[in-house]
Amino acid sequence: MASSQPYYFQAGPVAARFNTVVGWLARHGVSLAGTAELSVRGRKSGALQRIPVNPYTHDGAQYLVSARGHSQWVRNMRAAGGGELRVGRKVRAFTVVELPDDEKLPVLRGYLEKWGWEVNQYFQGVTARSSDEEIIAAAPDHPVFRVTVTR
Repeated sequence: MASSQPYYFQAGPVAARFNTVVGWLARHGVSLAGTAELSVRGRKSGALQRIPVNPYTHDGAQYLVSARGHSQWVRNMRAAGGGELRVGRKVRAFTVVELPDDEKLPVLRGYLEKWGWEVNQYFQGVTARSSDEEIIAAAPDHPVFRVTVTR
């Protein structure tokens, strides 16, 4: 029987510690393979939530993909409609539009080509080499946001 809860692969203690280090590095100007620190306003607390992300550019547009699924930052992004990306002193405010599942295929495939070495484990067997049908089937589990930089 399928779960009624949206897919979410929660970080364990080692991954959470690693994310803390990667986020700290991005905040201080060191981007590992293109990572940035995302800041998004909490939908309940109103406090800024910070998490490292892998921005992905496809056909001239930038996207944020949630490899782990419907995480807290995704829920906050839906409520806030945008946030900030930071690498050192370079801070870019942005708004987002969430892509419908039927528009995610090229972004997810490209994202998996670039970041698969890091995120394949969260895609439940789907990789950049998977068929279009397999990636489309995984699309509902992985929110994708198109980023528009505002400053």
